[in-house]
Amino acid sequence: MYRNLRLLYVTTSDHAEAQKIGRSLLEENLAACVNIIDGMTSMYKWKGEIQEDKECILIVKTHYSRVQRVTRLIKEMHSYEVPAVLSLTITEDEGNVEYLDWLEKESKQPFKL
Repeated sequence: MYRNLRLLYVTTSDHAEAQKIGRSLLEENLAACVNIIDGMTSMYKWKGEIQEDKECILIVKTHYSRVQRVTRLIKEMHSYEVPAVLSLTITEDEGNVEYLDWLEKESKQPFKL
């Protein structure tokens, strides 16, 4: 069975921002599940300078058909000028098949209007 599921890796400025975005994604039926991981240290180059910040990871589990809408909502709500939103393919039937079935079912719920 070909599910076409995605895991999106998103960094946010803090837990509150991740929670706000995650809740909106769930309320709009754009994601089946989100996970928030606090306490990450990020080091990166921005405008030619090395930066180091505390960030929060937001992991979004959804269907491929939702990725563009998810990305658009994240960009609208995010505090960063250029938020990190990376879409990773969930390999077919690797892992708990019952969970993948649930994820697919929830990821295909009708959009909220």
